[in-house]
Amino acid sequence: MKHNGIRFYFLILLFFTIVFANSIVAQTPSKQQSLFHEFEELIHSKPDEALKIGMHLLKNSSSDEEKSEINMLIAEIYKVKGDYSNALNYLYVADKDTPDLSDMNAVKILIAKSAILRSLYLEEKSERYFEEARQKAVSIKEKDDQRLATIFLTLEKAAMYISHQKYEAALKTIENKSKEFEVAKKDSPDLDLWLAINMGKIYSGLGDFEKSNGYFSKARLLLDKGNKENQFAEIFVLNGLAGVNFHKKDHQKAIVLLSESLKIAQNLDNLYLTETISKQLAINYLALNDKANYKWYNANLLKISTQIENAEQESVNTAYNLIAKETENNYLAKKQNYRIQFYVALVLFFLVLIGCTMFWLKFHWKKKRLKEIINYLEVTRNNLVSRYTEKKEASKKVFIPQETEQALLNKLKRFENTTRFTNNDISLAVLSGQFETNTKYLSEIINKHYNVNFNTYINKLRINYIVEKLKSDPNFINYKISYLAETCGFSSHSSFATVFKSITGIAPITFIELLKNEKEIGNPVNNNHHEVVH
Repeated sequence: MKHNGIRFYFLILLFFTIVFANSIVAQTPSKQQSLFHEFEELIHSKPDEALKIGMHLLKNSSSDEEKSEINMLIAEIYKVKGDYSNALNYLYVADKDTPDLSDMNAVKILIAKSAILRSLYLEEKSERYFEEARQKAVSIKEKDDQRLATIFLTLEKAAMYISHQKYEAALKTIENKSKEFEVAKKDSPDLDLWLAINMGKIYSGLGDFEKSNGYFSKARLLLDKGNKENQFAEIFVLNGLAGVNFHKKDHQKAIVLLSESLKIAQNLDNLYLTETISKQLAINYLALNDKANYKWYNANLLKISTQIENAEQESVNTAYNLIAKETENNYLAKKQNYRIQFYVALVLFFLVLIGCTMFWLKFHWKKKRLKEIINYLEVTRNNLVSRYTEKKEASKKVFIPQETEQALLNKLKRFENTTRFTNNDISLAVLSGQFETNTKYLSEIINKHYNVNFNTYINKLRINYIVEKLKSDPNFINYKISYLAETCGFSSHSSFATVFKSITGIAPITFIELLKNEKEIGNPVNNNHHEVVH
């Protein structure tokens, strides 16, 4: 009897244990879904908090498709923070070894890769991913998903045109899909928001500031209604409205908007947006002749420029490494048998070797190595300028194939014949991206053939450019030093003066006075100098 009682209580305990376990199992998906919803809401407002939740979800996710989507959203978090290196890392993980990845998510990942690579000036790689996304979108069977994928592609194509200042083409691209936008944006407030932001940018670029103001105001209204947590988008809206007010010469209002935008960018810890906004603030303060605030923001820009340059270099190198790994993985994934993989890899190796040999032979009979490009500037027959030499630290040599070296030298030569070096945003990472190479190769080429580092190379091009302007255009002699500095790409009067003196041996003011004196006696300096860069 006693044993029967124990058995009875055991059965009751077992029953409640099963009920409780089923209750937990039933509640878990709901809890996970709620956590995922919170994760999505925090991405564009509190990225650090969203990142913690994302890592937790990633750790507890079961399916490959779910992991892929979480990785994609974590990449978006890093994009919001301006950390393109980590953003790319998570994007490449998102579509790696995911056989069940939906075509829609595949398109989103490819578009995200394209956008980030475009931001790093890797245009060719960006366009390649965009084309892959376009082809993948065609294969989507669900009509609503295919339409949405087409809209995402349209916005990215318009963004490409905007980045190249082809505003007419960007407008035409969006207008051609106006009907699709009207259908899709009813179910997607974010889509309507980003469409308004892009239209605002386009009309601002076209000089129609009334329409631009209308679209940015619409975007702000959309933020107030349903996207209050999207602080990332709010930055672009505030910057757009500030730009409109700048052109209307309402600089005080522009400063208020930019100050609000700067605070958000700093909260998001996005250096790129912080730099962009700080530049706009400096320009507005300069327009108001508020020298104190202009100098403060200008000095602040100099502080973060090194951080940004390092981040760009890291991101570009990450991009090249990931693209190389992706290419290798895609190749290996097609082969099931290790022996076949080995022989195919061997064949490819010999093909590459043969191709490199052919290129080497082709260029072997052409011109010999370019002469050293940079000569130090000598000013006037009185030899007033000391020769500038730079102390270089010993660095490890980087092996560069001869044909790559020659190609980069040719690109540098063409670059020197333009005025792109006067863009104050130019950096080793940016130029490497434009040349479709990595920073180590370009840095080594400049060090080897010009005997200077990248910064000195750019500075010499800029100084030579402004010297030519001073000699050939009489108006330049009467311009302020700050204008001369800005014209040739320097961010401040002081940095321009320092570099000018370090290269020429004399201050800009002294050089201008010397030019005036030489012209008065009819003996221009033109005839008694060697250019910085030939």
